[in-house]
Amino acid sequence: MGLFTKRKRRPSRRAEAKALKHKAGLEAKLVAKNDRKARRAAGRTQRKVAKAQISALQAEEKASLKLAAKAERELFSASQMKKYLGVARVLIPVLAPLAYRAATFLRAQLDTRKAQQLGIGIEQLGDFGGHGAKLQARIANTEAALGKVGAQGKDKSETQKFVAATQARLDSLAAAVQTAEQMPAPRRRAVHTSIAEELSGVEADVLAQLGVR
Repeated sequence: MGLFTKRKRRPSRRAEAKALKHKAGLEAKLVAKNDRKARRAAGRTQRKVAKAQISALQAEEKASLKLAAKAERELFSASQMKKYLGVARVLIPVLAPLAYRAATFLRAQLDTRKAQQLGIGIEQLGDFGGHGAKLQARIANTEAALGKVGAQGKDKSETQKFVAATQARLDSLAAAVQTAEQMPAPRRRAVHTSIAEELSGVEADVLAQLGVR
């Protein structure tokens, strides 16, 4: 039979190959076209979803603002104000004494702490004020100790001279503290430092006279 079977001619095979190639190209174009359509459809869907989410958020925000405005109006409405006043009339007589006692206790605690910092009794707190209160208290305490020196001095003449000289120094320091109150802060701090250093020397001398080393 092979003798009678006709071979395909070369031009026919070429035509088939060309047709197959053309078909593959069309199929590739079709796939690419479908893919572009699918991507465009997905993009449209995403945009719709995003738009819907934005609209929902805007609606929620608008609703929240309305609720806040309504709550604010209700908070200060005439009926609410009447309720607040009624509650206040009931609570004020109860809370006012408690608030007064709390403020008094707090003030006492602050005064006690300040007196301890100054090294004085709380009853003396009103005697010292201003920026130099601590120095004033130290001077007063040194004067009290100086009085003890005068009372127990064995050599009356020498003791009286020491007491007089020391008292003069303390008076000068007290005057310097008062003068510094009117100075600008940097200058006042410098003067206070100088006074504190000299006062430390006076205190040491007085303690030495009392036998404290």
